[in-house]
Amino acid sequence: MTPHMKWGIAGVIIALILFGFIPWYIPVILLVIAIAVPAIAYRMLSPEQRRRLRRVRQRKQLGN
Repeated sequence: MTPHMKWGIAGVIIALILFGFIPWYIPVILLVIAIAVPAIAYRMLSPEQRRRLRRVRQRKQLGN
């Protein structure tokens, strides 16, 4: 698991914990941010960078 994925999961967990302590809209905003930031970062990559990222991911899945 990448460090970035760990940060994303931590953000979602923190937002879920905060649901019991603060007004409902703040955890919802945190959840949206935790989901949107990686998606926006991926969309900002050029097509060549996305292809390269996919190749690297495929190699890692194959165990090479």
